[in-house]
Amino acid sequence: MALVVVMGVTGSGKSTVGHALAERMGVPFADADDFHSPANVAKMRSGVPLTDTDRAPWLRTIGAWLAEHDGAVVTCSALKRVYRDQLRESAPGATFLHLHGDKEAVRKRVGARPGHFMPTSLVDSQFADLEPLGSDEQGVVVDFTLPVDVIVDRFLE
Repeated sequence: MALVVVMGVTGSGKSTVGHALAERMGVPFADADDFHSPANVAKMRSGVPLTDTDRAPWLRTIGAWLAEHDGAVVTCSALKRVYRDQLRESAPGATFLHLHGDKEAVRKRVGARPGHFMPTSLVDSQFADLEPLGSDEQGVVVDFTLPVDVIVDRFLE
């Protein structure tokens, strides 16, 4: 079975696509937002971007969750190569599904999410941190504006 990390900036549809992909694959699903510490959530809610130091324990926890499964799907922004490397330390066979798209489309999506801790003001910092998948990284890049079923189909192909 495969270990899949659905990655991308806030508002790219990671949770929606991750749920659909896990259901299609018949494997467990986890949303990385649920792994954030209360301090990290408070920091983001106040409009302060997380640092690499803030993210390190969060990434270790996600990696540990992946390592507990033979097949699973987890969402995780995994914006930087070093973050993906950290996840691969725990789950060497992980494949990444990078949901990629336009910054203005993300702003609209984030602005329309009621009750989420991530404010629109952090969209720029997410795009500034984003490092696309390298040619040596196992993964697929798909436009997040496509219908969810099409995204899942493209990944599974």
